[in-house]
Amino acid sequence: MLQNPWMGYKGCRWFDGRIRNPMTTQKSVAQKRYSVLIADDDPIVRDVVRARLSSSEEFEVVGEATDGRAAVEQAEKLHPDVLLLDLMMPGFPGIEALQELSRKLSHAHTIVFSSSVGPQQIVEALQLGARGILSKGRISELEQAIGVVLKGSYWVEGREVPDVSILLADLSESLSKGTSTRSYGLTQREVEVIGLVTEGCSNREVASRLGITEDTVKRHLTNIFDKVGMSTRLELALFALKNNLARKAAT
Repeated sequence: MLQNPWMGYKGCRWFDGRIRNPMTTQKSVAQKRYSVLIADDDPIVRDVVRARLSSSEEFEVVGEATDGRAAVEQAEKLHPDVLLLDLMMPGFPGIEALQELSRKLSHAHTIVFSSSVGPQQIVEALQLGARGILSKGRISELEQAIGVVLKGSYWVEGREVPDVSILLADLSESLSKGTSTRSYGLTQREVEVIGLVTEGCSNREVASRLGITEDTVKRHLTNIFDKVGMSTRLELALFALKNNLARKAAT
């Protein structure tokens, strides 16, 4: 039996702005396989992944795409349970496909499947709705990664991450190495707001978590953007991670 994926969950959306009930992804006995869409411009990679998943009783490959545009079109048409997405495809890159899928409110569990993904790309991909990050050099973990994201958790480079704060702390440490700690004139309350925004909380959720009004949250965000010179929530999330602010808020 799958462990309850909501245990320890703090109640905020994670980056893509939507709340999903991961238990709705469970299949009935009659539906034995989870559908997978592969998006990669390398035919060898597609062949290897298809052969690996097709040999499993849990998964079936329902489609393939060679660029981001085709991935979006196939996802809309086929409604796969899982999308394996390469970020480095030519023409219409995977990150643009993620942006498009986020706008279209795609329900596919997206796993970024690329040769090399750095901390900043991980943050951007997760903010756009990705549920997993898997290196092509770790294909042996593919089935495990898919299983983890289907039950509502996150898979980031070799491990399950059920708690967003743990992920934020690790990314913050990675991005902030060699960076001196600065306060940027931020108040403790503003740091708390930043931490929750980085978790993916909406203004309403930030207000609920901190016991303040949405108008107060908006005023805090206006002050924060002025102090740090950012203009979007994604920029703020990356800034917080690079400067250890998310880690401070999570601990």
